[in-house]
Amino acid sequence: MRLSRVVEASSAVAATSSRRAKRDGIAEVIAAADVDEIPVVVAWLAGDLPQGRIGVGWRGLVAARDIAAVEDSTLTIGDVDAAFTAIAGLSGSGSSGRRSEAVEALFGAASPAEQKFLGRLISGELRQGALAGVMADAIAVASKLELDVVRRAVMLTGSLPQTAVLARTGGAEALGALTIEVGRPLSPMLATPAESMADAYAALGPDVVVDHKFDGARIQVHRRDDEVRIFTRTLNDVTDRLPDIVEVVRGFDCNTVILDGETLVLDDAGRPRPFQETMSRFGSSGAASAADVLRPYFFDCLHVDGVDLIDDPLARRLAALGRVAPDHRIPSARPVDAADAERINADALAAGHEGVMVKALDSVYAAGRRGKTWQKVKPTHTVDLIVLGAEWGSGRRRGWLSNLHLGARDPQGGLPIMVGKTFKGLTDELLRWQTAEFPKHESSRDEWAVYLRPVLVVEIELDGVQGSSRYPGGVALRFARVVRYRPDKDAGDADTIETVRGLRK
Repeated sequence: MRLSRVVEASSAVAATSSRRAKRDGIAEVIAAADVDEIPVVVAWLAGDLPQGRIGVGWRGLVAARDIAAVEDSTLTIGDVDAAFTAIAGLSGSGSSGRRSEAVEALFGAASPAEQKFLGRLISGELRQGALAGVMADAIAVASKLELDVVRRAVMLTGSLPQTAVLARTGGAEALGALTIEVGRPLSPMLATPAESMADAYAALGPDVVVDHKFDGARIQVHRRDDEVRIFTRTLNDVTDRLPDIVEVVRGFDCNTVILDGETLVLDDAGRPRPFQETMSRFGSSGAASAADVLRPYFFDCLHVDGVDLIDDPLARRLAALGRVAPDHRIPSARPVDAADAERINADALAAGHEGVMVKALDSVYAAGRRGKTWQKVKPTHTVDLIVLGAEWGSGRRRGWLSNLHLGARDPQGGLPIMVGKTFKGLTDELLRWQTAEFPKHESSRDEWAVYLRPVLVVEIELDGVQGSSRYPGGVALRFARVVRYRPDKDAGDADTIETVRGLRK
């Protein structure tokens, strides 16, 4: 397949707000691709490179974009994928120069539209987590399969490209035969925000469990005999960074297991240390001091000793968790009534945690979905938004990137939708970090601001939202302040524009 076919589809998808049109446009290209081209087509149209990062930064792309384009490109998907693989494999002395030459050669063989597409693909500008749902729909249409069958396969494999190939080569039978595989991460189940404990209990009670909501990093742990693997909420393998957790899991009384949980750093009194300390330790592969050890706590068991549990009720999964990891369970309780649920919430806040999770005991594990049978209760409104840009500061903040432009995720797969700005909550440390970090994700700039690719997620606390014609989202944030950045999340984990609009009073 010619690269131009994918470029045309990508442009058409970006130009429409119709989810159906996006789905059908992507499905047409998937259906036309050869089997060996499908993983690349699916990855590219979702904005991802199969090779991951290939070592080409913004400066390299600026130089490549100055290369003269050709009018009639003959580039194929295979040509470009092979070039990316070769570029990613360059290392050692002189590799930077060879990488630049390879990128410029690729751009020199591309048409103007293809150059633009390649630049956005390499830089990450095409990456939009909201397209994952559209892509699953497109795979179903392209393969003439039921959507639920495809979504279940994506849930179990954690991979859109793999699911698309199986759908083409084996159809419903191949997808239906998929099961949980120890060592292969599942997309995590997510929770729906609740306005209050009373609302959550009224919606789900009385047969619920209330977990303390830890302010940590989400982990999914897989063990087969002595082999342990640990994955993040975005399914990245971080086993090598967490040797202490590996040893803890090896001590559990089982042969195979998959657990869902959180890890965080606690102080001597057992209270959570600041989230930034947890994420700093989470991103380090060095030896930890006794005070900086990441401790694992689990709230769900998805598989144990050959038995898959995701379709079993939560009560049964918790019983399995209690047998496997009794000393590493997140604190939880089954309230006897609404007042008791409020008491558990108060206990969690008093212990330094950010709130609670209320879960229906008959709920199945809806991997990759934001299920209404799990609801999170926090004392203030917080939303995870995408950083679209930052304005240069004035006065004391002159020379620093300060006022943030914030966007919510478009559930239809479009670009993030701007909903406001804020500089409140930004410490000097964060200002220094932003000023150093943001240019690495720059898409453009003017004399007032630096504009970013949609890759950074920030947690924002606010009093609510109000209707406003000032921003494209039709709402504006009220008294918004920065809580922290979320390096454990990507743009696909950000809150949707519907969630933000739902806070309007």
